[in-house]
Amino acid sequence: MELIKRRLANLLAVKSLVTVILTVVFAYLAVTGHVSTEQFLTVFTVVIAFYFGTQAEKSSSGTDAASGGTQR
Repeated sequence: MELIKRRLANLLAVKSLVTVILTVVFAYLAVTGHVSTEQFLTVFTVVIAFYFGTQAEKSSSGTDAASGGTQR
């Protein structure tokens, strides 16, 4: 069980790193004019929504498990 928790934590760290790198790359491309502002906002919104959505889901499932809640 500990191995699974450790691997999940590593996966989340990788997702965080990918999110930051992708944000920096798209910001650079937008500033240099290779990507339009609308394209940047679309991609950035999707990435940030996915990142924070998975973080909220992780927090929510952790709270349910700690309180003895059941999954539907």
